[in-house]
Amino acid sequence: MCTANQRFGSVFVVTQTRRRVVLTGAGGRIGRAITPLLPANWDMQGTDLTASEGLSTLDISNPDACRAAFAGVDAVVHLAAIPDPEASWERLLPVNVVGVYQVAQAAVSCGVRRLVLASSLHAVSAVSDQTQVRVGDPPRPGNLYGATKAWAEALGAWVGATTPTSVVALRIGYFSPQRPDAGTVPTRELSAWLSPRDAAELVRAAVEAVGLTFVVANGISANRYRRADLEETMQQLGYRPVDDAWQSP
Repeated sequence: MCTANQRFGSVFVVTQTRRRVVLTGAGGRIGRAITPLLPANWDMQGTDLTASEGLSTLDISNPDACRAAFAGVDAVVHLAAIPDPEASWERLLPVNVVGVYQVAQAAVSCGVRRLVLASSLHAVSAVSDQTQVRVGDPPRPGNLYGATKAWAEALGAWVGATTPTSVVALRIGYFSPQRPDAGTVPTRELSAWLSPRDAAELVRAAVEAVGLTFVVANGISANRYRRADLEETMQQLGYRPVDDAWQSP
């Protein structure tokens, strides 16, 4: 049984004085990089499959554990995944398919106001490099990993359409803690780069934006040349990226 936020009609009222946010996969590459950069006024709990300093243990394939972790929470940011475009179905199934379902179901059961799902530009990676990806583009994955991210988007659309929990699916691009070298990194990856600072801003915007039911958002930095269009994401979420893969620090 979860202790949910109070809901009157279709309007959520966050009962706690600080916004409570659970971040799954907080021990991963993106989670570690953005945690120190997220808003200080969030009451945030990072979780991972294996507990470490500052993180609690959460097996996202366990529905009871998910419900216990999400009780009384305002938002869940779901980053936990197998982030490998070459991963086999056997590796992807328990985390990227079953796990995201259990997280979504637990969020709904607990009356979570906002569920943020980490999708990926791999969900549309079969689109030509000469075509800029837009948030309204349907999934067109070029690998099985991308197909699992398309599943996450479809799951989020279902949750947003049938429950009071609103969902933002983030099509995250080429995340790298360091600014990539324009002389050695392919243009496809440069144009999809997402910096840690902008990734934290993207998550902040996805959690705090209001008036949403279900939104797909592109997650890249303010690069001079952009693999994905950012106009709708900036407008719908209030996302304000600042970094550019082609600009010297």
